[in-house]
Amino acid sequence: MASRTTFEQTLNRVAALTGNPVSLAAMRFLTLIVFGFSLVTRSVGAMNLAECVSSVRNGTSGWCTGRIGATDSQGTKLDEMWGATTGITYELCVKACNNAPAPFIWASFSPKFTSWLLPWLALLSQLPFGPKDRLNSLESTILTLGSPALAAYSLTLTMLNAQWVARRFSRLAYPNARAAVIALTSLQQSPLRIVEGDALLASLVVLPQNDMWWKELVNWLEYPHTWSISSAITILWVVTAYVFTVIDWFYGNLEESDFGDQAMGSLWVWVLPVVVGWLLVSPKCNEDRLRVAMERANFLAHVATDTHTTPARHLPEKCFAISLDFDTHDELRVDETNTAPIYNFSRFLSWVQSVEEVLRAFEAASQRRQQHESVDPGQDWVVVQPNEQPHPENRLGNRAQVERYCTHDDLEVPGTEDTRRGRWGPNVLSRMLVSSFLTLFLQWGTTGAAISFAYNTPTTGLSCVSGSYLLFGTLATLAWIMLLASSILAHYATVQPRSFKGHPTPTRPVTIARWLSISLRRLGKLTASINAIWILTTCLLQLGRFYKRCYCYASVLGRRNNAYISAYLTEAQYISMMRAWIGGTAQAVATAVIFISFITAYRNPRLPREMASPTQDDRCAFPCRQCSKADSTPPSPLTTKETGSPLGGDIHGSTAPATTTSPAVHISGGE
Repeated sequence: MASRTTFEQTLNRVAALTGNPVSLAAMRFLTLIVFGFSLVTRSVGAMNLAECVSSVRNGTSGWCTGRIGATDSQGTKLDEMWGATTGITYELCVKACNNAPAPFIWASFSPKFTSWLLPWLALLSQLPFGPKDRLNSLESTILTLGSPALAAYSLTLTMLNAQWVARRFSRLAYPNARAAVIALTSLQQSPLRIVEGDALLASLVVLPQNDMWWKELVNWLEYPHTWSISSAITILWVVTAYVFTVIDWFYGNLEESDFGDQAMGSLWVWVLPVVVGWLLVSPKCNEDRLRVAMERANFLAHVATDTHTTPARHLPEKCFAISLDFDTHDELRVDETNTAPIYNFSRFLSWVQSVEEVLRAFEAASQRRQQHESVDPGQDWVVVQPNEQPHPENRLGNRAQVERYCTHDDLEVPGTEDTRRGRWGPNVLSRMLVSSFLTLFLQWGTTGAAISFAYNTPTTGLSCVSGSYLLFGTLATLAWIMLLASSILAHYATVQPRSFKGHPTPTRPVTIARWLSISLRRLGKLTASINAIWILTTCLLQLGRFYKRCYCYASVLGRRNNAYISAYLTEAQYISMMRAWIGGTAQAVATAVIFISFITAYRNPRLPREMASPTQDDRCAFPCRQCSKADSTPPSPLTTKETGSPLGGDIHGSTAPATTTSPAVHISGGE
């Protein structure tokens, strides 16, 4: 009872360090599991395997006559017990020692559990959560635990997306392009929906009244989910515990029965780069705050109509250009509405399509700005500096004019023709391949190190421990593949390319894709959940000495009929084992460092430059047809007749005042 009290106090301290209110209840529940497990294993094990093997080798067990199964260090059978004997066959071990596991010893289990397993489980509490429903948060934790590949894939894909969208917008020179990059990058954790019709998106890009919309959205999305005192202390504690435990393991006095337990440390190293990576990314995944940010921004949205500019909320349809579709009931898109960052893989393709729609609107507006085209063709261009925003008068027009301004139909610039949008979007495959490579690198760099660690611990070969780790890595990868395939099929079934507009979409392929997507999603989540339970059970069984039995010691899984148990290690075996241990530890640590280095390198993409507001003494610096005829003398600042505000001269350098507004457009006072 005293041991249980001490162990529970340790768990309570861990829960306090994590700063998560759910952690304390989870740790208490874990206490019950551990003690229930200890009672079961205590009742099962009754034979000390090490003592039994030693008695067989020393001839005190009664199994020392004839060809009884003695082996040398390579597993070769010997005729009798003599000096070269270092092991026994699996068959002899079963006869002499039974095949029961070694007895559970709490004094051995507790320090190993708190050193090798508990810190990593505590670190999982620092993963970013966002859904309002706690069951969704629990589901994301189970998926992360059961498929580290899925967590790593969503993380790397998020980083590559941020770089991609910043690069696509970097060549554009139009107001709010920088804000668009920040907003679109921050909305990767939400079900983003874009509406192009009725000049909604074009108005959001062009109209000067919507500058405040972009500023408000970015301001509300720039809340941090990054390093805190609790997360920093937890990470520092985990790293320190791992380093000291590894040092103690290599330089301490270990019993041969404890060989191989350190493989568990390499197995869980993946938690560190995943948690640190998400903290560096600082994903915007709080569902309530995302809803509020979009609602507050859309309250300020304006849209051009046939006669005037009006707040979008006054439209009868109450439709907005950019919104978050949290209320969808489509079974096919259930993962898209879960704001936990691990589900970014499910939103990837639809997010790319949304970004492309916004990008093309900005791209067309930027090209027309460079050609000095006003939204209203009847409005003369007001001269500004190249690094300044177009004058507000050049950004006003009615619905048809605003829509035309954000299309590529009549642009005379090569390469800007309006191409048809496919289902997938540009550069999708390359980012998926890079993310997949890094995913497999982290998953198998750490799991493979643990497998190698256990595999090369005598008796070498595929044993219960290394086989369990191999199964964990295989199921984690399989779950990731199934969920990734499900997201691709879901996108295929829901997105209709422009080339199909006006034509009926093939119903049979879409129906099959929907069914396969839902089935693969459920099967993938089930696989990840089973795998999460499996790896926790495996670690508890390993720490509880359940695997210390003849079957596991002899590596029967790999050696089959040639299985034997190395009762005593030769110098060559010991050196080979130490090299494998050092190599496995170095491989796991190097994998984590390389992965974190990649995330750090791609953390802050270069954003488009901010355009300044137009000033008074501006002249044209663009090589357009009108400017080539203009006088080289800077125009004098003028004052408009209606507003009295200072404006630059027109593009011909004349002194005639610029027209303030188009006759067909009335600027409504924003509310």
